[in-house]
Amino acid sequence: MQRRLSFRPPMDAAATLDFLGAHAVPGLETYVDGVYTRVIETVDGPALVALEPVDGAVELRADGGLPDELEARCRFLLDLDLRPDHVDDLLGADPDLAPLLNRRPGMRAPGSVDGFETAVRTVVGQQISLAGARTVLGRIVAEHGEPAFGSWRRFPTPDRLAALDPATLPMPRARGRSVQALATAVADGSLLLGGPLDRAALLAQPGIGPWTADYLAMRVGGDRDVLLASDLVVKRAAVDLGVDLAGGRPDWAPYRTYATYHLWAHLVADAWRRQR
Repeated sequence: MQRRLSFRPPMDAAATLDFLGAHAVPGLETYVDGVYTRVIETVDGPALVALEPVDGAVELRADGGLPDELEARCRFLLDLDLRPDHVDDLLGADPDLAPLLNRRPGMRAPGSVDGFETAVRTVVGQQISLAGARTVLGRIVAEHGEPAFGSWRRFPTPDRLAALDPATLPMPRARGRSVQALATAVADGSLLLGGPLDRAALLAQPGIGPWTADYLAMRVGGDRDVLLASDLVVKRAAVDLGVDLAGGRPDWAPYRTYATYHLWAHLVADAWRRQR
């Protein structure tokens, strides 16, 4: 299967893939020469998907899966249905943000292809480096993910992680218990991780605080109006730029998620790019 995924310009598709590639989990994802490849679980079984910017579009190539389902999930992952002019006009009217918008017009807010996977990855990544999180997650995929295509593996299912002894997970014991509790809640249906998220239900989970709930609202819930003002990188970027985050910046609504990504990119976009 091969399809061209259109989007409204402007869009720096490579920057969006840089973000995803910087977080790539060994065995599940790769990012090589500007091509992002990963396993996606579909209703028709696993698919191996490659995404590459080509001539003002994103080329989707896939083995397995259902074409329409894969296209919809990849469009959400890359935020391809955004009207970037609406975002850039509103945020660009702020003189403090305008230089960021001019540098990266049409910046997208990456989504997710699987809410449970993204939630586990976020919990695992708490208080450790990005490289450390990728290593730990790679071990989890290698040990508990089912084979997919050759050396590629699926992300472990909620049932699989719920059945584990948390002490066997390669992380601090408390975080392992949080991952198992999250898996149990998703497996038994008491926590839904698709579409708009129930913030109260997320915060009721052990190991999930306000930052994690807000991050999942952006990535999994597709919420375009989340300002991660408590995030350390966001705060550092705001200080560096002289941007005031007090009061949650209601003047940036309803696109505060994009302000968050612009502030992140101000400090770490080069690090994302170096992962290519």
